[in-house]
Amino acid sequence: MWFDPKCPWAWNASRWLLEVEAVRPVETRFHVMSLWLLNRDREGLEAWYREWLDDTLGPVRVLIAAEQKYGPAVLRELYTALGDRIHHERMPIGPGLYRAALSSLGLAEDLADAAGTDAHDEALLASHRAGLDPVGEDLGTPAIHIDGAAFFGPVVTPVPRGEAAGRLYDGMVLMVSTPGFFELKRGNRTSPRVD
Repeated sequence: MWFDPKCPWAWNASRWLLEVEAVRPVETRFHVMSLWLLNRDREGLEAWYREWLDDTLGPVRVLIAAEQKYGPAVLRELYTALGDRIHHERMPIGPGLYRAALSSLGLAEDLADAAGTDAHDEALLASHRAGLDPVGEDLGTPAIHIDGAAFFGPVVTPVPRGEAAGRLYDGMVLMVSTPGFFELKRGNRTSPRVD
């Protein structure tokens, strides 16, 4: 799963995948993508969304710096530590958030400094491309790859729990394993309820 930690839809999809792990023989591997990178050259973005994107580059830089120092497995817990603070505690995105999340996991707090530097941007771009190139650049997060099939979504609220999470996963595997299947979408969407 490729995620941007600020995206509430990615957060819900990640919590769903953790539920799936409890009811299906699945192991989720987390990877970083960036909504800031995805949208930096797009024209016609609404002003509210461009403003919403302003603070999204720092957290992904911190995640990539941590991944480079500790390995990819660190992303699961660091994403959860950041996501809980962003989506549940409503902490402002910035150095305090990064240091609190890193400290809670016993990780080097100076990794928070990566938010303000481009030192890890090459690795960030590589992760971003690995997740989104197979999906399509006009899409975003969450991006999920299953058995060689890559897709955007699911965009789901509230988070399915238990066997309901497993059934959604089963359905998605069936859809993405069908040759020629590309899209299933509803026109109306409610606001995300982060769980």
